[in-house]
Amino acid sequence: MGRVVMYSSVSVDGFVADGEDRPGPLFDWLTGGDVPLDDSGALTVSRASYEHTRPYWDSIGVTVVGRRVFDLADGWGGVPPSGVGHVVVVTRRPEPDGWDAGAPFHFVAGVEAAVARARELAGGRVVEVAAGDVGGQVFAAGLVDEVRMDVVPVVLGSGRRYFGSVDAQHLLEGPDVVVRGDRVLHLCYRVRR
Repeated sequence: MGRVVMYSSVSVDGFVADGEDRPGPLFDWLTGGDVPLDDSGALTVSRASYEHTRPYWDSIGVTVVGRRVFDLADGWGGVPPSGVGHVVVVTRRPEPDGWDAGAPFHFVAGVEAAVARARELAGGRVVEVAAGDVGGQVFAAGLVDEVRMDVVPVVLGSGRRYFGSVDAQHLLEGPDVVVRGDRVLHLCYRVRR
């Protein structure tokens, strides 16, 4: 069974977006380098960031997001982001009106059911869980194996927290990986069981 990884870019003060769901400069590292990260050529990163990020992206089978992220991204136009095979959306609401039922998106109520469905769909590959409210719920439920974060040198001051509303102490190992990119620090921690 593949690992469940909670992931996002994050400010040094722990936010994945400001109070109006805008990431601000959190993704600037994805366009500030000279090495293409994807086939579009729109994403260019430093060599160190490429060598860290590309293998991880290639290992992802399914991404789990909340309905807020899905709506903000306008459902990615029915095409999962970054070449991921499937997206599982944690929501109690139905698909949007006119949604293509054949798109590889799965609408599931509750984080435990969403992770179970994502594991089925991943076929042994990584299940990525977007950090934030849903990621924090998955983390608090003890379903996350690894925490990955791309720490960007900015202080947002307030907004959407990386761990959502987690309000209890949880210990992590490591960090197991520390990679310095251009204007980003890539960190990976295993979750202590």
